[in-house]
Amino acid sequence: MRFIILIICSITLIFPLSCFAALDYGKQSLLGTDFSGSDLQGATFYLTDLQDANLSDCDLQNASLYGAKLKDTNLSNSNLREVTLDSAVLDGTDLTNTNLEDSFAYSTQFENVKIQGADFTNVYLPKDVLREFCKDASGTNPFTNRETRETLECDYI
Repeated sequence: MRFIILIICSITLIFPLSCFAALDYGKQSLLGTDFSGSDLQGATFYLTDLQDANLSDCDLQNASLYGAKLKDTNLSNSNLREVTLDSAVLDGTDLTNTNLEDSFAYSTQFENVKIQGADFTNVYLPKDVLREFCKDASGTNPFTNRETRETLECDYI
């Protein structure tokens, strides 16, 4: 019995359990949940209701927020690099100082979104969304040191 426990402990030290389990919050109602400061890399929030949730200072790289409802959600100072936001609803969402580099945001709905200091490098956005964002775009992302207006290519619209 001790031998089996020793093997299990050794494997756990070599391959932590976090390597085996992806975080799946798909199709849940997580209204007002506080995830602030969490490591949520690769997590799935497929069709999840995250209204009024706090996801500030989170690492969400490679996460899926496909179809997520992000009304009044705080995503400030978070890493959303290579995140799937397809069909998500961002209404009143705080993206201040967020890195969205290389994220996929096809058919994402943006309404009243705070984008000061956000980095949209290589994020395809429809012209109407770009025009709206460029009206108020300002700031420099503290992680990538890129200006929001430049990452949106506001001078070319």
